[in-house]
Amino acid sequence: MRKNKSPNTIIEQVTIGEMAAEGKCVTKHNDKVVFVEKAAPGDVVDVRVFKSKKSFSFAEPIKFHKYSELRATPFCQHFGVCGGCKWQHIQYDTQLFYKAKQVKDSFERIAKIPIPALQPILASVEKQYYRNKLEYTFSNNRWFTREEMQQGEIVDRNALGFHIPEMFDKIVDIQHCYLQGQSSNEIRLEIKRFAQEHQLSFFDIRKQNGLLRILIVRTAITTTETMVIVQFGENNPEAIELVMQHIATTFPQISSLQYVINIKGNDTFHDLEVVCFKGLPYIVERMEQLEFRVGAKSFYQTNSTQAYELYKITREFAQFNGSELVYDLYTGTGTIANFISGACRKVIGLEYVPAAIEDAKVNATINNISNSEFFAGDMKDLLNDDFVALHGKPDVVITDPPRAGMHEDVVGMLLKMLPEKIVYVSCNPATQARDAALLNARYDVMMIRPVDMFPHTHHVENVILMQLRK
Repeated sequence: MRKNKSPNTIIEQVTIGEMAAEGKCVTKHNDKVVFVEKAAPGDVVDVRVFKSKKSFSFAEPIKFHKYSELRATPFCQHFGVCGGCKWQHIQYDTQLFYKAKQVKDSFERIAKIPIPALQPILASVEKQYYRNKLEYTFSNNRWFTREEMQQGEIVDRNALGFHIPEMFDKIVDIQHCYLQGQSSNEIRLEIKRFAQEHQLSFFDIRKQNGLLRILIVRTAITTTETMVIVQFGENNPEAIELVMQHIATTFPQISSLQYVINIKGNDTFHDLEVVCFKGLPYIVERMEQLEFRVGAKSFYQTNSTQAYELYKITREFAQFNGSELVYDLYTGTGTIANFISGACRKVIGLEYVPAAIEDAKVNATINNISNSEFFAGDMKDLLNDDFVALHGKPDVVITDPPRAGMHEDVVGMLLKMLPEKIVYVSCNPATQARDAALLNARYDVMMIRPVDMFPHTHHVENVILMQLRK
């Protein structure tokens, strides 16, 4: 084996170790850590180092000498190219093992506080077609496979699909995606076919021009309603009408058909007008006896079935007796707040995005929920002494922050308010463990339950219960 691991160096006969950060596997060579993509624990491979740092390197397999018993056969033709579902080659039970281990390792290495044994990770019922939302990108400069390059002249340069990892201007043209149901695939393929037939321009990401820019498909699992949003990169009324009318005619089952004209330098449209071309401007998702309206700009957990399980765990951890005042931090569109409202005296939701708060209020109204209130503002500024003095000290706090975790001022306010219980829902166990370590000044972690929301990825949700120490 070669000792020098500069980029493009080959290391032979490496035995792959455990799964590590970002879904990569980890091994060692000459006391240096090597992160290996697209491998499984137990593989014996030759790898090519493509990036090298002082204490670690990144590599990819180039030859397999032995395949791990933990491997599975990837089911998607785009596996390894589009960047999604990176763990398709790993058996599902093994995926769950390493997701739970990720939670355990985060608390042991980062929090370094006493924790109870993890409850078993909750597996996802659906392993395929579990997402209720996908966003596809139009591009006039699609990613070509090695096989296509070898064949010579390429006629079709348009793509409607997903970004290649770490390449903002390269889009892989998706033939079939296993993340969302068949109607999503049919809609995507037909829109691309129609656009090419009528020679409509696909967006040029570098030049920032072109008619067709983004396609979003949202599906309600519990009601089977479908929302389609087309984002146009040019204000061309005639072409827009042509595309939208074709979609409406070809797919009459679409219950909410909308479009956005976006000539900005980025794809976000939260500050733009959304035009409802046909149907209602929302779809409806159900959870127990509640209905949630999901609009074009609304946030809703992308795995509806597992979201219900996640919220049930949150409610169970809180152990409500009906008398509690609850603060729901980072409430989003108020899904958790409205979900638990029937189990407590009152719930107050706080969120940074004003549009999300308006969604939360609407969802409370249509469900006849009268014991919830919602407020918009920067969490670290909104949650202060005056707010607590006005609305009361909470008995329970539920917090579900973004991946970055809670701002230190929010943690400080929790340690000042001292609610009896904190139920912390997180999509990033590392930042959750960091915050738990800070809260450990007054709180003990009583329960931990990982939840798999995204099969075939390294992502894991985690719920912890923290109890005020007497």
